Amino acid sequence: MIVLGVDVSKAKLDAALWLPALRKWYACKVDNDELGIGKLLVWACAKSGVSADQIRVVMEATGVYHELAAETLHDAGCRVVVANPKRARDFAKGLGLLSKTDTIDARALARYGEVGEAQTWQPPALEVRMLRALLARLAAVDEDLQREENRWEKAQISQTPDVVRQSLQRSIEILRQEAARLRKAIDDHYDQHPGLKAERDLLRSIPAVGEVSANHLLCLLRGRHLNSARQAAALSGLVPVEYSSGSSVRGKPQLSKQGNPRLRRVLYMASVSALIHNRELRAIYDRLVANGKAKLAALGALMRHIVHIAFGVLKHQKPYNPALVSKI
Repeated sequence: MIVLGVDVSKAKLDAALWLPALRKWYACKVDNDELGIGKLLVWACAKSGVSADQIRVVMEATGVYHELAAETLHDAGCRVVVANPKRARDFAKGLGLLSKTDTIDARALARYGEVGEAQTWQPPALEVRMLRALLARLAAVDEDLQREENRWEKAQISQTPDVVRQSLQRSIEILRQEAARLRKAIDDHYDQHPGLKAERDLLRSIPAVGEVSANHLLCLLRGRHLNSARQAAALSGLVPVEYSSGSSVRGKPQLSKQGNPRLRRVLYMASVSALIHNRELRAIYDRLVANGKAKLAALGALMRHIVHIAFGVLKHQKPYNPALVSKI
């Protein structure tokens, strides 16, 4: 298997190809668009002398900028690995690659693909990608609306000129209309995909999981192939990481915080809601606190439990069963 490391940026793809037989590196730089990705694939096949299905392409998850390359190369037959950026960077540091350039990063990814993550990436279904894009846009509009509303509150208690106040009012009204339009588009999207809607409703059967958290959990659990609830929790950044060495170094375990920060914010609010609406999770929280766990750490445990429960609900396609919570 030939490994091609690809460092992704908004405009460019920097690729590094290692050929063990020749003990030689080859480099290529192309535009991050369909034409450039096509050139990269032709170049990699020509240099390596193998077909696309014999090439493992390793790249980091970089917001949305890696998605076109990952999907195009996957569709062409390559085995695509989308690596966790922190793990890939830690691997590079372990090799002594302290400098960070596009060329060095591409080579580090190629080497990482030989010994590190090897699970082949699968693109999510089109309806999941559409839902994820709609939710991301709605979140951005809601954040802009909150900022404008905060400015309006300050304008109310300060000597703000009328022209500025009118501008704020117009901006707030436009953003409210856009948020409403996006929420309707999300509802229409669910109506057009009954299977997706049924799974959202299954997630909402979990007490404390509302519409927002159900939407984000659905994108998490259907956005990529997951083999276990623990893997889903790890992808969310909710797995405790221990820090200890020998007999003297004993750091407190902390959540890894890898993954989507917006998802963690949503899950945090769901865990707070669970203290009121979910007796089973409340009992777990009370037990953890009684055993000396800090309240914030106990909430982190509830966030992880919610992900585990959601994974089980979708795996078995059955609504929430409180009798199974204690077995998690």
